Amino acid sequence: MQSASSSEKVTLLLVVTGATLICGLPLLLLFKTGLTDTTGLNVGPLLEALQNRSVKRALWHSIESSFLSALAATVLGTILALLIGLTNIRAKGLLVFLILLPMMIPPHVTAIAWIQALGPASPVLRWLGLAPELGSTHPLYSREGLVLLLTLQHSPLVFLLTRAALRSFPRELSDAARISGAGAFTMLRRITLPLLGPALLAGFALAFVAALGNFGINALIGIPARYTTLPVLVWRRLASFGPDILPNVAVISVILAFVAFTAILLQSLLQRRMRASLIGLPQDPLAISLGRKRPYIEALIWLLVASVLLLPAASLLATSLVRTYGLPLSLDTLTLENFVEVLWRQTVTLRAFANSTFVAAAAAVLIAGTSLLLGYFLSHRHRAHRRWAEFALTQTEIAFAVPGLVMSIAFILAFIRPLPLVNVSLYGSLWIILLAYLSVFLAVGLKPVAAAFLQMDGSLEDAAKVSGAGFFRRITRVFAPLTAPSAASGAILVFLTAYNEVTVSALLWSTGNETIGTTIFNYEDGGYTTLAAAMSAVVVAATVLIMLAMNVLAKRVPAGTIPWKD
Repeated sequence: MQSASSSEKVTLLLVVTGATLICGLPLLLLFKTGLTDTTGLNVGPLLEALQNRSVKRALWHSIESSFLSALAATVLGTILALLIGLTNIRAKGLLVFLILLPMMIPPHVTAIAWIQALGPASPVLRWLGLAPELGSTHPLYSREGLVLLLTLQHSPLVFLLTRAALRSFPRELSDAARISGAGAFTMLRRITLPLLGPALLAGFALAFVAALGNFGINALIGIPARYTTLPVLVWRRLASFGPDILPNVAVISVILAFVAFTAILLQSLLQRRMRASLIGLPQDPLAISLGRKRPYIEALIWLLVASVLLLPAASLLATSLVRTYGLPLSLDTLTLENFVEVLWRQTVTLRAFANSTFVAAAAAVLIAGTSLLLGYFLSHRHRAHRRWAEFALTQTEIAFAVPGLVMSIAFILAFIRPLPLVNVSLYGSLWIILLAYLSVFLAVGLKPVAAAFLQMDGSLEDAAKVSGAGFFRRITRVFAPLTAPSAASGAILVFLTAYNEVTVSALLWSTGNETIGTTIFNYEDGGYTTLAAAMSAVVVAATVLIMLAMNVLAKRVPAGTIPWKD
């Protein structure tokens, strides 16, 4: 077997070193700050923090709200996936698009929209005469309200995983059950749900970790409800700027990271016990006929989708079209001044749109390129190459699994001092946000590319080598075209996620380096509700237009390029 070329080794070294610098090193510094002192390992600050009243309360609130919302999201997402994936419901493509849409909307925008939709000052509810009395407590400012919004935000994640698992089932399973006389509910109880066990567990864990690190909903709902979670506690303490603030928030971040790691570890252990091997090629699952019940079930699904999307969207738009929050929407109060303000007059919003577009696009392109190289080495025939690539992969998955606010603290610790040799500080610049995006979202872009490489025949590379193609020519002429759809799919997801996020950038932004997410949050937090609504409406419209444009291109690009299309 021919040894790997020097260009391969150098490329592998650069990829692994880069992943370690942006994923492993910041987290290592975080744990070093939180768990050590000048004498070595010291868990005293950690134990002291766990005894702190506010930390204990925030920890319990984080676990409680994450568990309840993940459980509800798993139930809701699974029911929708089963109905759309296994029955003869009509307009499935449109339903899938609408169900996944909330996942692409930033959590803080979701929170703002629902606050304006259900509050006493809601323009829509006041117009309908259904608004709560002025001065009454907002119905969402409670633990239940927080759990509800987290459920709506993360149930599309479970839906996506469950639907993908259903599509991987061999058709023979359904056929054999029906031939044996099993009804729809018997087949669901005895075959489908047991085989879905690992996917449901993965969906629950993903929803739990996502809720654990969610900042926008936890802040905008939890703070008024006096239901503080760990991400909000970290944000509040970092804003106090005390002399020992970084070590203090590092300890709390370590606690948050431990909870996330524990959830992922339990998921991995349970999945191994629940794993079942399937024989046969995946095919379209059997379409169960709903008979006369189909119109009623379709009506319920469309009612759910409409209530999740239309009510908050209408309230958001209505709030953005009035001069002052709380005014009823009418011809006398109708104005476009808020849109004019955020799109033309406010330099901070224009700068935020430019900054977010740049860092999201740059992160998507760089992650696509890095994923191509790392995916190649993950399927390499040399065991040493695979092990080093797997080492980099593990670091990217940990960086993705850790709550975004924890990674923000880790990056502050890593880059608050000037870089050695060049003596340039990245802290307080747009570049630190870009590096944080690369770290957090690399796993998102890598997964589809790595899966594409694992499906390739090794004879492709052998043929290229026999033809005299070197390493870089093989990458650009053979593997890049074959993995382009997967790389594009990952890049689209990275762009949409990074473009609207607030959790990672909440602690890394500075004046002149605002992002869309931080600007909207600051508007709402500062009491400029109509401006926050106007900017949120623009962001939602931009997200929908991007997704619709991707749908239009679906027929002109290879299958698998558009993440939410079959």
